[in-house]
Amino acid sequence: MANRYKIRDESGLYFVTFTVIGWVDLFVRNAYRDCIIDSLKYCQKEKGLIVHAFVIMTSHVHLIVSSKEGFDLVATIRDFKKFTSKKLIALIKEIPESRREWMLNKFAYEAQRIKRGSQYILWKEGYHAKQLETNAFIDEKLNYLHQNPVEGGFVSQADDYVYSSARNYGGELGVMEVELL
Repeated sequence: MANRYKIRDESGLYFVTFTVIGWVDLFVRNAYRDCIIDSLKYCQKEKGLIVHAFVIMTSHVHLIVSSKEGFDLVATIRDFKKFTSKKLIALIKEIPESRREWMLNKFAYEAQRIKRGSQYILWKEGYHAKQLETNAFIDEKLNYLHQNPVEGGFVSQADDYVYSSARNYGGELGVMEVELL
């Protein structure tokens, strides 16, 4: 079943999800969300990542992405997760955070449990890639992604949520540029 959610076509359009271990509500501080945005911008500029849509929820990130020709989408996602994991752990240690000890213990426990050689594991393994091959499936995932903050009760209108591309799709300036579908 795990093989079903892999990137097989490097030129394809994909809906991917990155989930924090244990569904920890990490992204409740702007600094942590901004780390994700800055890293996505870097991948756009340096690694050929095309971000078509995004939303940063408290415990996970949804993206609709593709890659410019000649770039490796799988490698870009791997590097993104590795870099953001290290950067977010550093931010947790640096920023006054009431849950610091609890989160670091949680991420350290996961690393010890999996025995993968790192001190902390922040992201769940994989990213549940779903290739978007029809307009109906694209519309479904785009709507799902943008409605996530509404369904979560954070906002009443999708474009009111700052850490989402819903504003871009509404003709406004968002926190980062996206290539509209």
